[in-house]
Amino acid sequence: MKKSPLLALVATALIALPAAAAPITGALDLPDFSHLQSKARESVNVNLDGFLMRIAKAMAAKDETGDEGLKLLQDIKSVQVKSFAFDADNEYSKSDIDSVRKQLSTPGWSAIAQVRKREDKENVDVFICTEGERILGLAVIASGLRSFTIVNVIGSIDIDKLARLEGQFGIPKVNTHE
Repeated sequence: MKKSPLLALVATALIALPAAAAPITGALDLPDFSHLQSKARESVNVNLDGFLMRIAKAMAAKDETGDEGLKLLQDIKSVQVKSFAFDADNEYSKSDIDSVRKQLSTPGWSAIAQVRKREDKENVDVFICTEGERILGLAVIASGLRSFTIVNVIGSIDIDKLARLEGQFGIPKVNTHE
């Protein structure tokens, strides 16, 4: 049959269409990492969305003190954190976080910062998800021999407000002259 290559091409295009049309949201599908729970000395799992985020937004709306941290929360929809610390080196594998890294290579996501410490074998990667001029999400992957942390903030992030939080809430001061 002469139609089979054309039929295959059309079928492939139809299968690929939903993936290409997927909306850009800034949300990552983070694994639960349950297989690492028994190995970890410490684990942190934070999932703030829905009701808890509405409470934070209500506090921000009523705040009259000018608290920059609360103002930053106004347009945030969700915050997810997965963090694991181990007693020995290499208790988790690179493949454990590769599924997240793969998502960060899709359209909309861009790497904005990378830190590599060769001596400590520590890496930090910061990504933003944008649509046009709007920031829809932020992701951070920090990994070392004995720990890793993944953070996903979903929502509109005002970079100017974020910069004003430098040195507060555990946000490090950025020294550009090291």
